[in-house]
Amino acid sequence: MSELLAENLSDKEVMGSDGASLGTLYNVTMDLKTGSLKDLVVDPGERSVDAGFESDEHGNVLVPVSHVQAVKDTIVVDR
Repeated sequence: MSELLAENLSDKEVMGSDGASLGTLYNVTMDLKTGSLKDLVVDPGERSVDAGFESDEHGNVLVPVSHVQAVKDTIVVDR
């Protein structure tokens, strides 16, 4: 399994598999009991995004880690 440092994910663009920009990665949440990653916290910026995912109280989009398809120059998530 390839490894990726969290610092390399900061401020990466997050795109849907349909090519729509969801915003930039703000943070990643994890389950403290299991240690597994839970959600990508995506800052939509000034965009009004209907990403099909839940949002937090700050308007950030919460993308379950299970939806991540690829991490390269951008993070691609299944919508």
